[in-house]
Amino acid sequence: MTKYLISFPSPAMTVPAEDLPAVGEAARQVIREAKAAGVYVFGGGINGAVAPVTVAPDGAVSPGTYPQTRELDGGFCVLELPSREAALLWSAKIAAACRCAQELRDFGYDPES
Repeated sequence: MTKYLISFPSPAMTVPAEDLPAVGEAARQVIREAKAAGVYVFGGGINGAVAPVTVAPDGAVSPGTYPQTRELDGGFCVLELPSREAALLWSAKIAAACRCAQELRDFGYDPES
């Protein structure tokens, strides 16, 4: 089975503040469903309060990301699914719960991961 990253950037979620508790609960319900189905690997949200750093091969640490990289923020989950079609269905469930479009990416297979 393939692992899929389903994610969205923070600016994509334009939900009124009063709707955030309902959106959070809807998203948690989809995650509970994914866990019950045995397809959930892990997920979460990027902590925007902690600035990213880049760690060089020699261990040197510098603030920020690669210059050509756009910001990575928002929420994500990783699901292990039997097909891309299944990943599209789960992405649609998450998009409906979060009220914003989701980006879907396949992880490359590595037999040691």
